[in-house]
Amino acid sequence: AWGSVFCALLQDAYGRDHRDKAQVRVWRRPGRAVDRATAEHLFEVINAREAVLRRLIRRCAYLKYVEARLGDRTLYADEILRDGFCLNMIDTPLCPLKVVTNLQEAVWDADIVINGLPSTETREVFGEIGRYWKERINPPIIISLAKGIEASLDPMPRIITPTQMIANATGVPLENILYLGGPNIASEIYNKEYANARICGSEKWRKPLSKFLRQPHFIVWDNSDLITHEVMGGLKNIYAIGAGMVAALTNESATSKAVYFSLCTSEMIYITHLLAEEPERLSGPLLADTYVTLLKGRNAWYGHKLAKAELTLEMGDSIKGKGTIQGVSAVNAFYELLSQGSISVTHPETKKHVAPVELCPILKTLYKILIKRELGTSSILEAIR
Repeated sequence: AWGSVFCALLQDAYGRDHRDKAQVRVWRRPGRAVDRATAEHLFEVINAREAVLRRLIRRCAYLKYVEARLGDRTLYADEILRDGFCLNMIDTPLCPLKVVTNLQEAVWDADIVINGLPSTETREVFGEIGRYWKERINPPIIISLAKGIEASLDPMPRIITPTQMIANATGVPLENILYLGGPNIASEIYNKEYANARICGSEKWRKPLSKFLRQPHFIVWDNSDLITHEVMGGLKNIYAIGAGMVAALTNESATSKAVYFSLCTSEMIYITHLLAEEPERLSGPLLADTYVTLLKGRNAWYGHKLAKAELTLEMGDSIKGKGTIQGVSAVNAFYELLSQGSISVTHPETKKHVAPVELCPILKTLYKILIKRELGTSSILEAIR
């Protein structure tokens, strides 16, 4: 959803009156069918918005939605995205987009590449992209929107962030790879709710790109601390799942949610100080990004649904209408990394050396709930107590 919205923002800003400056295209895998229930809902969304209805009629694209509503035709995700409908965000129609389903066509001559993939799929897709760029003389600029990490345990325990995955897979120098994040709920950004974000990376590119991406309702600042922002981007998805559980289990108690917020941000700061040499303070857009994800986002939604028994872990972490719940894989990665014996810290009470995860009770509990499946969701309340 965020990748689609980001492209639509650029298309709205540059696609009509500034085609000499920028041409925007989005790659989407072909063949993903839209189920009947979603097609029926999409038809309702179209008919409830006069401007969207008129646009589709003008483009001679309305009839296929009628046929899909009646069950006489199958729609595909790449097909509806061309008309401005993202499968994970049907209720928020976007502008029409130039969609290509051939990855090589999408990226081979691109000056700027936006990574809107989940972190779990970034390495594989950019590995393929890297093969197309072998003959390139000038490397492109890459802006990653992905939030999540991988843990590498050999030869030394370390994190691998999406920007590092991209650099390793493509050979593009890290100074050309940037990360953009902030308190951004995709549908609200496209509906022009006021928002801000940070683009992080080398000064050479982040300053001109922040001006290029800035819009009246979407203010983009720049920052040099790439690693802290990517680590926090992965961590907030973990703790958002717990926030959803706490909200559901306490009947939306404001006090309980505030206590959880204070404890999970303490763990996030602690982990970030372990993993980054001079981490940025958890304030401003970093804090706001954490807050909005705990408040309203797919990971918090997922935790809430699990606690209410409206979803089960057996359904996996790719949920219809929501996409990939990235906090689940991030729980596993951070737990693996922080439980390594080769990384030890002194326990403040026993004064013994322990793995850092022993000082992160919420992360430990989420690992036992989501990965090991040893505990029920109610154990998150025991963890915060």
